[in-house]
Amino acid sequence: MAPSYEKQLHQLLIRALEEDEGSGDHSTLSCIPAGKKGKAVLKVKQDGILAGMLVAEAVFRLREPGTRFIPLMQDGQTMRSGDVAFEVEAEMRTLLTCERLVLNCMQRMSGIATLTKSYVDLLQGLPTRLLDTRKTTPNFRLLEKEAVRIGGGYNHRFGLYDMIMLKDNHIDFCGGIAPAIDAAYSYVQSSGLSLAIEVEARNLAQVQEICRVGEGKVLRIMLDNFSPDAVREAVHFIAGRFETEASGGMRKENILSYAQAGADFISVGGLIHQATSLDLSLKAVIS
Repeated sequence: MAPSYEKQLHQLLIRALEEDEGSGDHSTLSCIPAGKKGKAVLKVKQDGILAGMLVAEAVFRLREPGTRFIPLMQDGQTMRSGDVAFEVEAEMRTLLTCERLVLNCMQRMSGIATLTKSYVDLLQGLPTRLLDTRKTTPNFRLLEKEAVRIGGGYNHRFGLYDMIMLKDNHIDFCGGIAPAIDAAYSYVQSSGLSLAIEVEARNLAQVQEICRVGEGKVLRIMLDNFSPDAVREAVHFIAGRFETEASGGMRKENILSYAQAGADFISVGGLIHQATSLDLSLKAVIS
């Protein structure tokens, strides 16, 4: 079982601060007296969906528990250039040392949330749910997947441990679809783990085989690199016996056609790896 989100976030932020600060923030230490208080605001410089507010607060409080953090906006809210997302009051050394980590997290998360929301908007009125993938930045997956959720998407499996996904290489190495499904199901039963099984199909013949041998064992069939027409045919054949996930080559230009073909889920790796960070800045308030 994975640690809680809060524990994972705490560990991520400790490592990130250590990476950035090293032996000390000497720029700040050299010119800012210890204990001197200050105030800063997070200014929005680009339109989009705001994400990372709770992360920003956690960064400041990790460094200085007595930080006064005043949110003026919420995660998931539409932001416009010129908006102020939060005010923060703490020691000046805290504000300066934490500045870049806060901005890196929020800019990246806001970019992902904004891109996700643009996909979600295309699926309005349809039951299809938008999923992310494991195509993430090492050691930053926690926040990237949180940003997808903030943007209105859903998280697929978080890692290798929370779902069994039998993809083409698993199937080929195992000797075929039937032995791979049987082995995975036996593993789940004998280990006592509560893990759903998803199986990738590369064509309709494989869909038919999964349906034949996977009843009561498999939760979801991934329709990998199917055309919209092939997805429609597969969904019709599956007839609700399994969940369906369309994957591979999903873009804004074609995602609606896959949803209209009846897929329960559509997974888009680009929600994360193609997202562009948005422009934010942390500015000192001088009274």
